[in-house]
Amino acid sequence: MGPDVPLLNDYKQEFFLKRFPQTVLGGPRFKLGYCAPPYIYVNQIILFLTPWVLGGVGTLLYQLGIMKDYCTAALSGGLMFVTALILQMTNVYARQKTVRVERMQIQNTLTDEDEFEFSSCVGSETVKFIIPGKKYIINTVFHSLLAGVLCGLGTWYLLPNRITLLYSNIGGTVMIFVFGWVTICIGEYSLIINTATETAAFQALDTYEITALMRPFYIFVFIAVDLAHRFAVNTAILEQTNQILHIIFLFLPFLWAMGILPPLDALFLWGMEQLLEFGLGGSPMSSNTKLLVMFLISAGTAIASYFIPSTLGVILFMTGFGFILSLNLSEIGFAFKHTMISHLASSKSKNMHRGLRIQSGWREFIFYLTVLTFALIEASLLHQFAGFSSFSKASPQAIASYILIILLIIMWILREIQRVYLFGVFRNPFYPKDVRTVTVFMEQQRRLMKVGVVRRILLTLVSPFAMIAFLSLDRSLQNLHSVSVCIGFTRIFRMVWQHTENALLDIVVVSIAQMLVFNPDLWWNRSLDTGIRLLLVGILRDRLLQFLSKLQFAIAILLTSWTEKKQRRKSTATLITLNVIFFPILLTFIAISALLSSPLLPLFTLPIFLIGFPRPIRSWPGPVGAAACVCSDTVYYQQMVPSLAVALQSALAAGSLGLSLPGSHYLCRFQDRLMWILVLEKGFTYCGVNIKGLELQETSCHAAEAHRVDEIFEMAFEHQEHTKILSPNHHFGHILTPCTVLPVRLYSDARNVLSGIIDSHENLKHLKDDFIKVLVWMLVQYCYKKSKTLESPGNADKNKKGSFLENQHGGAVEGSRPLREEDSFSVDTIEDWTDESDIFDLEPSGRVKDRKDPGQLAATPKVHLSIPGSVETQSQGVPQEMSPEDKLHRAVVLGLPAVDRGKQQEVLPQVEFSCCYSELLSIPEEWRTAPVPASKVNEMRQRFPEEWYHFILSQLDFFHLKEKPSNLLEDLMKDKALKDLYIHGVLSCCFGLFGLDNTVPAPSHVFRAYTGGIPWSVGLDWLTGKPELFQLALKAFRYTFKLMVDKASLGPVENFKELVNYLEEYENDWYIGLVSDLEWQQAVLEEKPYLFSLGHDPNMGIYTGRVLTLQELLVQVGKLNDEAVRGQWANLSWELLYATNDDEERYSIQAHPVLLRNLTVQAADPPLGYPIYSSELLHLPLF
Repeated sequence: MGPDVPLLNDYKQEFFLKRFPQTVLGGPRFKLGYCAPPYIYVNQIILFLTPWVLGGVGTLLYQLGIMKDYCTAALSGGLMFVTALILQMTNVYARQKTVRVERMQIQNTLTDEDEFEFSSCVGSETVKFIIPGKKYIINTVFHSLLAGVLCGLGTWYLLPNRITLLYSNIGGTVMIFVFGWVTICIGEYSLIINTATETAAFQALDTYEITALMRPFYIFVFIAVDLAHRFAVNTAILEQTNQILHIIFLFLPFLWAMGILPPLDALFLWGMEQLLEFGLGGSPMSSNTKLLVMFLISAGTAIASYFIPSTLGVILFMTGFGFILSLNLSEIGFAFKHTMISHLASSKSKNMHRGLRIQSGWREFIFYLTVLTFALIEASLLHQFAGFSSFSKASPQAIASYILIILLIIMWILREIQRVYLFGVFRNPFYPKDVRTVTVFMEQQRRLMKVGVVRRILLTLVSPFAMIAFLSLDRSLQNLHSVSVCIGFTRIFRMVWQHTENALLDIVVVSIAQMLVFNPDLWWNRSLDTGIRLLLVGILRDRLLQFLSKLQFAIAILLTSWTEKKQRRKSTATLITLNVIFFPILLTFIAISALLSSPLLPLFTLPIFLIGFPRPIRSWPGPVGAAACVCSDTVYYQQMVPSLAVALQSALAAGSLGLSLPGSHYLCRFQDRLMWILVLEKGFTYCGVNIKGLELQETSCHAAEAHRVDEIFEMAFEHQEHTKILSPNHHFGHILTPCTVLPVRLYSDARNVLSGIIDSHENLKHLKDDFIKVLVWMLVQYCYKKSKTLESPGNADKNKKGSFLENQHGGAVEGSRPLREEDSFSVDTIEDWTDESDIFDLEPSGRVKDRKDPGQLAATPKVHLSIPGSVETQSQGVPQEMSPEDKLHRAVVLGLPAVDRGKQQEVLPQVEFSCCYSELLSIPEEWRTAPVPASKVNEMRQRFPEEWYHFILSQLDFFHLKEKPSNLLEDLMKDKALKDLYIHGVLSCCFGLFGLDNTVPAPSHVFRAYTGGIPWSVGLDWLTGKPELFQLALKAFRYTFKLMVDKASLGPVENFKELVNYLEEYENDWYIGLVSDLEWQQAVLEEKPYLFSLGHDPNMGIYTGRVLTLQELLVQVGKLNDEAVRGQWANLSWELLYATNDDEERYSIQAHPVLLRNLTVQAADPPLGYPIYSSELLHLPLF
């Protein structure tokens, strides 16, 4: 696709132009796309202005001195409440009057496209079109009541006398009065008439009609400030705030239309998250429930600290609860629950299974208890004996400051030297040069691993205790019952454990400022205690980092829109010019976005920047890992994620992934696999992450961006032999910065062209002989394993004889039934043929599809055909109730060849073994009934590998037999009857797969046999009627093919022992089949060491082999620009949920090698994104 692909296609442009005016005005639909009567527009205008009219009545009465201000508010509110109820009841009446009964649905975007046929000004269709009504009765009453309150308070808020007192300007009063009522009318219309679709969309569906409450809520916020100003003591701050908010009130429609103000659900989640992180020292949570619970507990802790009477008690309380709340409480509770279950369990196996969990839980509990004890002792002793001295260059608190500064520098250095790039700019000279193999890398990584261990100790144990020492010595803690002390110190005492690195940086900044500024009259020293200073520094640090990250993102979009030729549109030059001219405004937008901690939204990912609405750090409303576009490739991610999580645990603990905070994004790459990692929460010695797997079937856009990712990683990790020390990062400015490589146990994927192997006449000539050998080995192994289920050969022989005696009297017809199934034609096989069947297809339809599931084929009932004029006879001894198959065999079917009557009555001869133990290795009876000529049996007897057969029997041990003769194996080898059974069984399978001719199979036939897609034949029809034998034959053929490939690659097999080793390795360590098989996915999850599959490319006419090998390999990891991801996800949310631009070829999903736009869209949560795998929250311990 070219760069000038339309941002919105013609249909979506028309749809957007109809929807956006509706959003701006709060719901009225003045642009319909079809001709509507004038009264439709007039009615909407009247309803839009109704709150203004009702409020104007109260305003007029107040201005004339007839009523008090609060009475006018009550009057206007009451009138609006009654009006809203009448309107809602009108809609209910119109719906009941309609002949067609319709079920109310969740609001659908397609309803904007429906054309209505209007009959009159107040007809039912008109009412339903203008006033869609509420889904729930309770909302009908609640929204009506809320509309009345809003109109009453809005009237009070916009009284002209009140506005004049604020501004003392008649012109300003008129402007605020007029446009203020426009704002209220917009809010009322959206609440009670027709809810507009908001540009700030967080949820895909508005199930509980919360969207209607959004605009009234923000109006109530402005009114609340005005009410506080009215009834509170006159304060200059409240008055100035009220004046500013009255002006901003006029711009609320603009803020709503631009999507800057968040929906209520996003607002409350974002607010709790910000208060928890920056006000209470906590961490963002991975779910809404955990966020709410943690917020309430943390707020309760801060409030409780206010009422503690002694300073020592406050110190101990803050230190203890700060440590406890920073732990992974959900996992500790999980471990405790399983500990209790294991104590109550009576099963020994269950106790053994839970043993490791108990041991791990107690070890962690003792560690946490020890750390907490030492922290409480340290805080109490230092505060009690050295906490009353003022800060000076030689005071104990200053000494603690020096220690913290040294610790910060050391930890910062230890973190940076573990990454491949220093500051993301220069190549780290200490990083291993050769990272192509695990062994070499791990050998060179040992020094950095020691560095990581030292840093982990400093971060986990040394730094928190040093910071507690600094805080315990602060004089601000002497001021009991101070709100600022409770908030500030509760926060920092928790941050010491929750965000150790950030807390260390904040304390160092505050201590340096305290050392440089000793003037006690300065505002910084006079008005603020240490806790509030740390709070302000923490907020400033976070917003500054966000500002720089957003600025880098904006500059990357501006530059690449011109430097990347495929991104250069006709409008690019104009947009860049406008951004340069209005760069101060762009900086203002970035600053506001950083201040609100909201994403910077690039519209359609063009250099058109808007301020996105604030939302939680995880960006999506649904539970983590709840949805993914699962496909056959998902299993590769399911297999590797546990090992990847262990590797991530070590990397995060050591610091080789840089400063990982909640909201950090990482991208991992290995061959065709891309893993997207999002850090969701973090605390003391734990980190919660979500891992997503992106699709493996690369589209052109996916492939272009994945190729750029490979280039970046190769430049960082593999092209080091020609680089210099401190060489620059050639991809600086890209949103992906390489960090390190991780050893992960996963499958490497190798695909080879089998030309020269599968089409080699020499290889194909030996294929049948090898197949016979493999099949003999497989049949012997099958019968040997089956014999282990029998108690003794005597019992088996006795049961066998009993079964023959039982069937000898009346089982002649049943004995002949297998012979009937082996005839050249049968009715059920005729039914499978159609005129559309093609015997030359590689994958014939019809019977071949059925054969893919032999169990299903065997379970399919055969149809009983009743032929007019036919006579059905019943022999003596045959039961009255016969199966449809028996009746079918006795029917005279027209068109079928005549069958000898005597042949029907044939009974399989009883096999007489010369060794009584041969019964253990006997082939099942139903496998001996293949319709093969006697000449072919004699021919197979000559080709049968007797030496190989004897060698296989000699390998059997029969350990499961309690009593066995010493010459057992020799007797088995001499038993000709047993050998004849195997000859017949092998011939039956060869007859099914290859037919009766002895020609060398063609490569296409080999491929069909491997996939189970052989064209129909009499032998195959018989073989598929024995599902278990068919599966053994298919498995033997696949082993034979793999053996052919190995012989061609590694050389011929020297002896029988080597051949057995090959086959045992295939059986134990390999899965040989098809990628589409369910067993393939199970083998991947069970971590079979090797998997092999045969494929065919019909376009190129080549056969390919695919080998998966399980081994520990290096996965490359890079850190993504967090704000670039959040910004693109914000645009995706706006574009799909509001503009409904779901075109698969839209501009914003095209490849962008710098922004990784296509990959970022894939990594979004469904339904907007489409990762094929998404894990639940993974708790990674970091100690």
